[in-house]
Order: sequence, then C-alpha cells, then structure tokens
Amino acid sequence: MKWGREIPDAHDLTSIRLLGSVGEPINPEAWRWFREVIGGNKAPIVDTWWQTETGAIMISPLPGITATKPGSAMAPLPGISAKIVDDDAKPLGPGGNGYLVLDEPWPAMLRGIWGDMDRYRDTYWSRYAEEGWYFAGDGAKYDDDGALWVLGRVDDVMNVSGHRISTSEVESALVNHHGVAEAAVVGAADETTGQGIVAFVILREGVENTGDVLIAELKAQVSTDISPIAKPRQITIVPELPKTRSGKIMRRLLRDVAEGRDLGDTSTLFDPKVFDAIRGK
Repeated sequence: MKWGREIPDAHDLTSIRLLGSVGEPINPEAWRWFREVIGGNKAPIVDTWWQTETGAIMISPLPGITATKPGSAMAPLPGISAKIVDDDAKPLGPGGNGYLVLDEPWPAMLRGIWGDMDRYRDTYWSRYAEEGWYFAGDGAKYDDDGALWVLGRVDDVMNVSGHRISTSEVESALVNHHGVAEAAVVGAADETTGQGIVAFVILREGVENTGDVLIAELKAQVSTDISPIAKPRQITIVPELPKTRSGKIMRRLLRDVAEGRDLGDTSTLFDPKVFDAIRGK
C-alpha cells in the first residue's frame, strides 16, 4: 500500500487463486487493498490466526465457502474449539470483547517446553487453569453477527481514563484515512489518563505530509471511527516501522521511544537502522 499500484500493476497476477494473511491482525482497509490490487477482486483471503505453539492454523475462513468480512478471522476451523471469555472464564456471545482461548485439545498442540515445564504451564495454562483452557495471550471480540475478530496481544490493550482500547482498533481507524498506508499504535504512560495513545504512521506514495493539518485530520478520523476518547495524544509520521524478520511490528520498542527510554533488545529487528529515521522526527 505504501508504494501504490505501480509494482503489482507491472505484473500478471491473474494466476493467483488464494491470498493469505498471518501475524498481525490485518486492518479492513489493507484487506480490501490486498483483495482488489493483488487478488483482482476474485481471489479469496484466508485471514488466519495461529501460533508457532499451536502447530497449525486454528481460526480462518474457508476459501470459497466462508462469507468473509474484511479484517475478521471469522471462525475456528472444523475440529478446532475456541472461545472468547471474560476475566471470570464466562464465555461471551455476539458483541463480546475478551480473551481468546482454546478450550479443547487439538492434534498439533504444544506439549511442553524442553527442560522448563513450569514455564510452559505458567505461560499457556495458568490463567484458566481450573477450566483447563489454553490461553494464547490474545484479545478478541465477536461482532453482532458472531464473526470473530482477533485484536492482538492483551499487552497491547490500552487503558485510557478507564476505557479499554485495542491498538489494532486505532490502527485500523488511522489506515481508513486515504493518505495512510500503515500505522502502529502503543500506549505510553500518562499522568492524567493512565495511558496516552501514541501513533506512528506511514503515508502512501505521493501523499504530501502537511504536518499539523494532516495530524489533525488523522486525530479526527480516529475520533469519528471509534470515539473521542481514542484520539491519539501524539501522531508521528515516519518512513518505516520497526519489524521483525517475520513482519511483526515491534511495539515494545515503539513504546520505549514514546516514553523516552533507551531501546531494549533490537536483535530480532529486520532493520535496526529504522530508529534513526523515527527518532529524527
């Protein structure tokens, strides 16, 4: 999206039959661009949720069968049982927002951590130990139709003046702006609100950075799409975002930047020099 249509339009993509998305939750605008520009409005998208630890895809639409919604992983695959539950292990229904758990065994499940079974139990099974559920560490919600939306790591859910706001929700609202290609959002310590929302944004090719005017537009976009309480405290226009070699945004490091701390471990970054550009802003 950042570079526009020039590169994909220079290639014959008509043989593409299926598109996939994995890692970060894909925001609806990126989903639509992916399907239109890469998939020619024909190829279905499997927006998958899984982990290395699960050994296989757990949640995903079935191509050609499931009616999809842009940005939603839709439902567990046949044979997989997943629920969204609250802090008290109560399963939630349509409109519910909580924690994603796998409540039944599956063939590829992780059986332990070599030499450290206590860590295995503490990391994946302790939160809902009484129920015997695997907690992935991700938040999720059902929309009013019962479709499942993965919201990302619960560590990335911000508490702003008592309101729980997902980083992925704010990122999707920012990318809904016609000039934004990609966004990353973190919660930074704030004396007034507990956490303040800080956003880092990449513009699409050819979009002019008009400074305060553009930033005001972006804040208004979030306020309209979600709520005024979700309006970012700070938005920084950047050329790139820090990502791992597998394409995941390193929000932990962006949080260090937002709170003025020295960067933690950057060894897994694809390009450690990206922070030179970010801090130059």
